Amino acid sequence: MGLRRLAPVCAGFAAVAAVSVTLAGSAVAAQTAVKVALEGSFLGPSAPFFVAQDRGYYRNARLDVAINAATDALNRVASGDAEFTVADINTVMKYRDQNPDAPIKAVFMIYNKPSYAIIARKSRGIAKPKDLEGKRLGAPDDDPVTALWPLFAKLNGIDVSKVKVENVAVAVREPILAAGQVDAVTGSALSTYISLKERGVPVADLLILPMGDYGMQLYGDAIVVNTKFASEKPAAVKAFLIAHVNALKSTIRDPVYAVNSLIKRNEAANKNIELERLRMAIEDNIVTDEVLENGFGAIDAARFANAIEQLGQTYKFKTMPAPPDVFDASFLPPAAQRQVGARPRRG
Repeated sequence: MGLRRLAPVCAGFAAVAAVSVTLAGSAVAAQTAVKVALEGSFLGPSAPFFVAQDRGYYRNARLDVAINAATDALNRVASGDAEFTVADINTVMKYRDQNPDAPIKAVFMIYNKPSYAIIARKSRGIAKPKDLEGKRLGAPDDDPVTALWPLFAKLNGIDVSKVKVENVAVAVREPILAAGQVDAVTGSALSTYISLKERGVPVADLLILPMGDYGMQLYGDAIVVNTKFASEKPAAVKAFLIAHVNALKSTIRDPVYAVNSLIKRNEAANKNIELERLRMAIEDNIVTDEVLENGFGAIDAARFANAIEQLGQTYKFKTMPAPPDVFDASFLPPAAQRQVGARPRRG
């Protein structure tokens, strides 16, 4: 090929290259920067957020997501320092009641059932809630589950005058149950139960009484967004939730991969423990009968109204919230995209 014929071809390649660079630059520019603040250290149930990073779900959604551990996650989202967090929906309701102007709202329910539970020793003659009568219950004052104890007792016909409730520090809750100084404790199945196992308490002697299985209508952890960000960039919020649904499905299909993604961000975590914690969360809190019917992320309006009413029996609201004050379902992916499929097999 002569130089005269080569020149136009080279010019054409240059033009295509220039267009490609421009399009690539546009794609990068189109990404929305998002900060996610997760309370505490990264544990098994946080794995889907890292799966979304490692599988490219955020990138495909045109999101540049940074995930950081925090000790004041709700405050960070309310201040605009982060766009998203995960928080217990009941804590969110209390926070909004105490800070009515806080620009936060839940947009995706992760835990259809909370991990709140009474964890007991079967060897102390406990097989059901009523058996707590005549027993000693370790209950930290500053634990949200302890605040729900009177309601749990009422729902299950427990005479509270027959239960000796001992105020214990959170740090010694598991040790004193392991040592037999109390017969049961209030806590989270995802932390207290696993901690007791690690302390050598025989699994066969441990009983979990999930409050969600005994009359509690409450939901659990939810994705919470800064509402100013949501109003300015609704497409980004929707894209984030689509990515999370994809990550949840991937996590359920391959929890080992999910925990490996987590361990890369928290090398101090024990892989086997976090895998068990994640599987427990999936089976007991995330994929429930209600979720199998309605899909990930949604709430049942009637149940949520009942949950607010129940919470109002243990927390004195300044202003009783209505469901739309707390949860905005408008950002959820279409129902067809949120379907779970088959119930995950127990690991």
